[in-house]
Amino acid sequence: MRFDGRVAIVTGGARGLGASHVRGLAAEGARVAVCDLLDDEGKALAEEVPHARYCRLDVTDEEAWMSVVRTVEDTLGPVDVLVNNAGIVHFGGVEQQTPVHFRRIVDVNLVGAFLGMHTVLPGMRGRGHGAVVNISSAAGLMGFADGIGYVASKWGVRGMTKAAALDMAGTGVRVNSVHPGVIRTPMGGSASPELFASQPVPRIGEPEEVTRVVLFLASDDASYTTGGEFLVDGGQTIGHVGHAHATAEQQGLVR
Repeated sequence: MRFDGRVAIVTGGARGLGASHVRGLAAEGARVAVCDLLDDEGKALAEEVPHARYCRLDVTDEEAWMSVVRTVEDTLGPVDVLVNNAGIVHFGGVEQQTPVHFRRIVDVNLVGAFLGMHTVLPGMRGRGHGAVVNISSAAGLMGFADGIGYVASKWGVRGMTKAAALDMAGTGVRVNSVHPGVIRTPMGGSASPELFASQPVPRIGEPEEVTRVVLFLASDDASYTTGGEFLVDGGQTIGHVGHAHATAEQQGLVR
């Protein structure tokens, strides 16, 4: 199995895409830290999945990150894989979005991913190997009305991924981003089928379809891949016939 003997951290791991990534990594031999603020769901998942443990983590808190990484290293081993999956959304355009909500979205989605890399990458560099997978969005490749905070944060994740990949050049550590479209999760699964009926793959995506790409990037199968952006969006970002002016919420671009 691709992750035998390896240790992974998945943020936002208690449900949705994060839970799918946890299950996928564990199924291929990884010891996985399920990191989230959803205690009940996180603990239940960790009990279900072999060789997993739940770690409460506010991704915006640097000290919490340092504490979680110490705990993971003490109980599971050195971190080989980081999946920055935690994310939130609050809809609103440039006039309607409050500064409080805008800052909160950026703090969780962008700063949270930065803090994860900032905390984990020194150890990976020291060991000469590791993989970071940052979960952005199709909204990290296009602009959408009424989603300014979410779009800004996901474009930021995309750019930060490329900068980090350059920072890790020659160290044996790779950093890539994944860009899901409409996925059947608690955050995005309520989208009407009409909203993706005209995209090239005319259906909602399943979490496992994103997870398969995450596992590829986290594994040695992607040993020659860094700084890349990988779409799992059913072709949504190519063009959406009849929905050229649809908002991010309407197009289901949130996870």
